[in-house]
Amino acid sequence: MKQRHLFVSVVALLVLSTARLAFPQTADEIVEKHLAALGGRAALGKLTSRVVTGTITVSTPAGDVSGSIEVYSKLPNKSRTLVKIDGTQFGLGQIVQDQRFNGTTGYVLDTLNGNREMTGDQLEASRVNMFPSPLLKYKDAGVTLESVGREKVGDRDAYVLKMSPKSGPASRLYFDAESYLLVKTVTTINVPQIGADVEQTVLISDYRDVDGVKVPYVVRSTNQFQTLAVSTTKVSQNMPIDDQMFSKPE
Repeated sequence: MKQRHLFVSVVALLVLSTARLAFPQTADEIVEKHLAALGGRAALGKLTSRVVTGTITVSTPAGDVSGSIEVYSKLPNKSRTLVKIDGTQFGLGQIVQDQRFNGTTGYVLDTLNGNREMTGDQLEASRVNMFPSPLLKYKDAGVTLESVGREKVGDRDAYVLKMSPKSGPASRLYFDAESYLLVKTVTTINVPQIGADVEQTVLISDYRDVDGVKVPYVVRSTNQFQTLAVSTTKVSQNMPIDDQMFSKPE
C-alpha cells in the first residue's frame, strides 16, 4: 500500500513538473534568463563601450558586393556604423555609408543616396537601442514587452516577445528556448529614401565570449530588396571613444 501511495505521489509530481514546464513564461522571466545567458547583469554593467569590426556582403538582384564594417557603441545609447563597400563592378566606386547617433540626434553620410539628417523610424529605433542591451533597463525607457508565445526559428523553438517603445516601430524578438540567446528580430521600418515600409528580419548567431559577455559574431539581415551578411573579425570593449565620433561632422 505504501508503495502504491509512493507511486501515485511520484506521478503527481511528474504531472506538476510537466505542467510547470509547459506554462508560458512571462516577458520579465524571459528577459532575465536572456541577460543571464549573455553573462549576467553584473558583467553587462561593467561595459562602457564596444568596437566591432568585420566584413559585410550585400546581396542584390544585380549581384553581390562586399566591404568592411565598423560598429561603435558607447553608454548610454551613442552609436555609429561605418560601412565601406566596393561598388566598382556597378561603376559606383567606393560606397560609404556612415550612420551616426549621439544619443539625441542622428546624421547619415551617404555617398550613394546623399547626406541627410536621421528622422522618423530610423531615429526612434536608434534612441531605443541602448548599450549594451536595450533590455537591461527597458522599463526606464518607457518600453513595454509582451510575451506572444513560441515559434520555430529554423528547427529550434524560440520564445517570442513583442517590444513596443513609446514611439517608433515595434519589434518581435525571438529567444532560443534552451539558451535564451536572441536569435532573430523582425521590425517594420518606414524608409523615406524608397518611400515604403520595409520589414527587416535579422538572424543572429555564433555567440562568443568576450570579457565575460557573449557577443554575436554573425548577423544576417534580410528585407524585400536585399540581404546583408555581417561577419565579425574583432570585438574590443571598454575602449575610449571620443564623443565627437557620434555627432554630425562640422
